Amino acid sequence: MTTAVRRADRRVSPVFLALVAVMAASGWYVWTDQLATNTGVAVFLFVVSGWIVSLCLHEYAHARTALHSGDISIGAKGYLTLNPLKYTHALLSIVLPVIFVIMGGIGLPGGAVFIERGRIRGRWRHSLISAAGPLTNILFAAVVTAPFWLGAMDGVPQPFRYALAFLALLQVTAAILNFVPVPGLDGYGVIEPWLSHKLRRQVEPFAPFGLLAVFGLLWAPGVNQAFFEVVDAILRVLGVSQIDTYLGQEFFRFWQGEPQTF
Repeated sequence: MTTAVRRADRRVSPVFLALVAVMAASGWYVWTDQLATNTGVAVFLFVVSGWIVSLCLHEYAHARTALHSGDISIGAKGYLTLNPLKYTHALLSIVLPVIFVIMGGIGLPGGAVFIERGRIRGRWRHSLISAAGPLTNILFAAVVTAPFWLGAMDGVPQPFRYALAFLALLQVTAAILNFVPVPGLDGYGVIEPWLSHKLRRQVEPFAPFGLLAVFGLLWAPGVNQAFFEVVDAILRVLGVSQIDTYLGQEFFRFWQGEPQTF
């Protein structure tokens, strides 16, 4: 099935390569502290570019799984190029997620790939396509926290440590939110193939509002506190402390002035 995809449709986009380059360069600056008193700017660039890279990988995982499951139209839509501009509208995919990161340190699931579900046979395949994206966030979180849970943080500059911690927090929040079984989110996509046709038809009109409803709930103090308690518990298992993520977010908000490190 994948042989039907042209080589040009699988070529990695220069936009994605540029994002990786920004992530690498800003990460290097944070590590070496070349920006001196402007380390926060580099942390901001590192986290934002890293977040968009993870969004691209999230959507690529959906697309690649759909391709191997039977939807050969994926290639022509540009989803295999890792170009973030191909994953729905730039405002929804990039601008709004960054705003949510700035406002509350939450990884907003912003992108989307449009899959021709009629080409795919088997409920397990449909579920796997939906699960592939948030599973990528989990893998990304495991990678960026590897120095923490491997006990390899000796000699790592503090700002870089905090930047990694904050990026990991965004991945964990994105994974949790994506797995919520609410219409419009990947969690619902996982269980949808197993629901009755009648129930799916009843739920379908609410799909555009599912994400808004979830974020509306997160503004409630009790829900927000419970949510971040779960996030912090997961990060502690990965070796990341609450002070790490807090200072990471403080560095990220460079316009407020850089925090005092410990």
